[in-house]
Amino acid sequence: MFKSGFVTIIGRPNVGKSTFINGVLKKKIAIMSDKVQTTRNTIHGVYTDDECQIVFIDTPGIHKPKHELGRVINDMATSSLNEVEIVLFMVPFDEPLGKGDKYIMDIVQNYDIPVYLLINKIDLAKNKNEVLQTIALYNEKFDFAEIIPISAMTLDNIDHLIDVIKENIGEGPKYYPDDMITNHPEQFIIQEIIREKVLQLTKEEVPHAVAVVIDAMETGEDGYINIVASIIVERKSQKGIIIGKQGSMITKIGTRARKEIKKRLGSPIYLDLWVKVQKDWRNNLSRLDEFGYKKEDN
Repeated sequence: MFKSGFVTIIGRPNVGKSTFINGVLKKKIAIMSDKVQTTRNTIHGVYTDDECQIVFIDTPGIHKPKHELGRVINDMATSSLNEVEIVLFMVPFDEPLGKGDKYIMDIVQNYDIPVYLLINKIDLAKNKNEVLQTIALYNEKFDFAEIIPISAMTLDNIDHLIDVIKENIGEGPKYYPDDMITNHPEQFIIQEIIREKVLQLTKEEVPHAVAVVIDAMETGEDGYINIVASIIVERKSQKGIIIGKQGSMITKIGTRARKEIKKRLGSPIYLDLWVKVQKDWRNNLSRLDEFGYKKEDN
């Protein structure tokens, strides 16, 4: 009997959801940085073995929104609860249970779906008792189907988690081919790689005000893939930071992005980056839609 099912991963920003999904799939499909709200879209990652196919939905971190973009991001995260058989609620071992975690628990209790708590970063625990104390704390707050301590970084206890998911999803078809690990087109992955490099290299308000759009992508006669992309910011001052003195920052961004995109595509590339100002785009619904952040219909 072959099993298949959809599993959503939810949690506050920066709890390790993207690290987890990249680790489970053994390939990077979700970008990572130390900036809050790195993930802005739901990312579908497909795990397939001889017994099952699990479609993991990596969601943006649920947070108190400051812009229309934040509200759209929260909508994306919570709307995933309508299409799954299992919810994985991830919390970090090294941070106390807070208002954000309680807010998420209030949301998921309105859905008739089993919720599994993943306590991530147990590799940071000094001893087993610390982990047991954290399990006991969360056990008092919510009726979880099971509490599973894991490390997304070291993949500790991930095999057990996969076994638990297999036991609790039903018989079903293969939704995707065996060699497919994400349903997102290459253009989406490429623009996310570029945005990741901006996040890694810039500070303060700049990373949060950045969007990336692929304007053109085609293979030339010389075999190179020609990619033209726009980095969107909200203010001229942010544009100046992205470009840098004598183009130093945009050169760094392009060099890092080019290296990873080339590896991803397995082909030589030309990458042409432009920086454009779209004032207050995070509060403009038409711009959000244009840049791929679509508000869900409820």
